[in-house]
Amino acid sequence: MSEAIKINLPETGQERIVIVGGGFAGLTLAKRLARSDYQVVLIDKNNYHQFQPLFYQVAMSGLEPSSIVFPFRKLFQGRRNVFIRVTEVTRVNLEERHLRTPLGIVNYDHLVIAIGADTNFFGNDHLQRLAIPMKSVSEALFLRNQILDHYEKALTTTDYELRQGLIDIVIVGGGPTGVEVAGALAEMKKYIIPKDYPELDAGEIDIHLVQGGDRLLAGMSDQAAEKALHFLRDLQVKVTLNTRVKDYDGQHVYLSDGSTIRSAKVIWAAGINGNTLEGIPKETLTYGNRLLVDRYGAVEGLDHIYAIGDIAYMTENDYPQGHPQVAQVAIQQAKHLAKNFKRQAGGKERRVFSYQDKGSMATIGRNKAVVDLPSLRFQGAFAWLIWLFVHLFQLLGVRNRIVVFLNWVWNYFTYDQSLRLIIRPKSNNEK
Repeated sequence: MSEAIKINLPETGQERIVIVGGGFAGLTLAKRLARSDYQVVLIDKNNYHQFQPLFYQVAMSGLEPSSIVFPFRKLFQGRRNVFIRVTEVTRVNLEERHLRTPLGIVNYDHLVIAIGADTNFFGNDHLQRLAIPMKSVSEALFLRNQILDHYEKALTTTDYELRQGLIDIVIVGGGPTGVEVAGALAEMKKYIIPKDYPELDAGEIDIHLVQGGDRLLAGMSDQAAEKALHFLRDLQVKVTLNTRVKDYDGQHVYLSDGSTIRSAKVIWAAGINGNTLEGIPKETLTYGNRLLVDRYGAVEGLDHIYAIGDIAYMTENDYPQGHPQVAQVAIQQAKHLAKNFKRQAGGKERRVFSYQDKGSMATIGRNKAVVDLPSLRFQGAFAWLIWLFVHLFQLLGVRNRIVVFLNWVWNYFTYDQSLRLIIRPKSNNEK
């Protein structure tokens, strides 16, 4: 399509704010500006928002993808100043103030970059090609298919070493995602495998969690880290600390201590790296491929361009190394930026952003979770209930909340998710 062609958007005389990315940051900003005097254009390659904290439950057959996604258009029904465009941004033209996309050009008065981050494989091509990340619903579904498919293959594999490679799993990264995946897999091994696959010896299944640092949950308290380690080992997860994964060939995981683990599956949850947009100067990037922004969210050295969420690197006294890349930071930055846009429209001065830490939490399985609040820390069953309700009410859509709640209740009382389906995409060339 010719670069001169513009995406069909009404010229209303309103200032146009273009938001690239519909994650926690971008979606929150669009919602907060939906009743403003700005024209808001939300661009995302998907037509739905994904609730990332529950990807692992899709991967572990606990939830269906439809339960944790929500269509943008349904959310903005009746909002005449909000426009959704499902496409990707191929380049930003700073001089002309427009975005280039496969659908055409989008002009902007203000550009907000909320493209988040992707999996960081630290330059290891083998790991990037063979390990399984979990940064999208499609990747979670792929992992679900792999786990179930390998159990099916293991039933007909008589060679012990080959069978171990199919049923053993290595998780790399001891943050919340790694810990939650390990706990869910351990519960599947304990409660599901003996019922679904009675021909397999569940005792042969080994779940490995490899962490490069000397503790789990680096962003949480020592108390939470120690309790999480206790919970995982109680679930018979083999936790290895102070060890890095050096390489992976699809069948063997090579560790920095010289040891090797046989596994046909490596789940990678060891780090993230900011996504990039062509046309944004490399000089604006800093640690972790994040955009350096000031306390207003404006990208340093660029006019009318802002960044929020995981892609933004903002420092303040309490966070000299930047804010943690978590949903709460993204949501708070988006709310604050929306207020500043409204203040600007009203001729008022902008205000600087300050992050209010509301706490961190992670679940390790049934009745097992850790919660760090600003003034209180607790673990166990009560922490698990808090985790459930916080995540339940963060979901978009009443239907999604009801479906997820019913799934959780059913799973709690029956010890069975009942969602273990291998669903493979079919191409047009297949018969």
